[in-house]
Amino acid sequence: MNDARPAARETRVTVPAPVPILMYHAVSPDPAPATRGLSVSPGAFAAQMGIVAGLGFTPVTTAALAGAWRSGAPLPARPLLVTFDDGYEGVHRHALPVLARHSFVATVFVSTGWLPGRHSTGGALDTMLDWAQVRELADAGTEIGGHSHTHPQLDQLDGRRLRFEALRCREIVAEETGTAPGSFAYPYGYSSRRVRHTVRESGFAQALAVGNALARRHQGPYALERVTVRRSTGPEEFTRLVEGRALGRNFALDRTMTKGYALARRARGAARGHWI
Repeated sequence: MNDARPAARETRVTVPAPVPILMYHAVSPDPAPATRGLSVSPGAFAAQMGIVAGLGFTPVTTAALAGAWRSGAPLPARPLLVTFDDGYEGVHRHALPVLARHSFVATVFVSTGWLPGRHSTGGALDTMLDWAQVRELADAGTEIGGHSHTHPQLDQLDGRRLRFEALRCREIVAEETGTAPGSFAYPYGYSSRRVRHTVRESGFAQALAVGNALARRHQGPYALERVTVRRSTGPEEFTRLVEGRALGRNFALDRTMTKGYALARRARGAARGHWI
């Protein structure tokens, strides 16, 4: 007797490919000692963007990546993110012309209290962008994101101070640029469930950590991982980094140290009565 039941159709779920999110800080020929290790020279940055272009990557903003992964909208064939933390002046002086030459977009995460002007709280490690430069970056297509107000270790703050850091940052960026930021980057890469919940409740739609690994959709919109570009990152290592090949011993060590720091910080947070 023939089985008249239709054959079951195989359902395939397409998992988006991992995306390299590059984390930069200062771009300067002569950075301050406190930022030197995490800085890159203007020449190195230009060469790195040339590698990105030569490999066929298309930079997108943080909001564009998270929005596409949230909705299923298409992305370019080889998406990549170029991000800058803190808001150093060299991003405008040295990085913006290179990005414009390649028609690349980027995301700059600003610590609003570190920028000069009426919102300044001091504490900046090097020369920072001013708000006119931030607006020029935004007008050029750069996404302006939040990076807290005073750049503290967010997972060590009590609830009141944590909310202030996220909300005040968002309010100032909205006031100064005319657009409320949708993306956030955790200072030092430190976060926790409590921090992520507060960032979400403050109105941010996505947030970036560090992790030194490629970003994947399953990480969730509030814990997307990035890879660190340093002054010591040479062309070959940079190429391996963006292609997702072995990230090298330094990055493996970074990941191990990050996990160790997270465990220690959870213990300190628990001792202070913070829920993690």
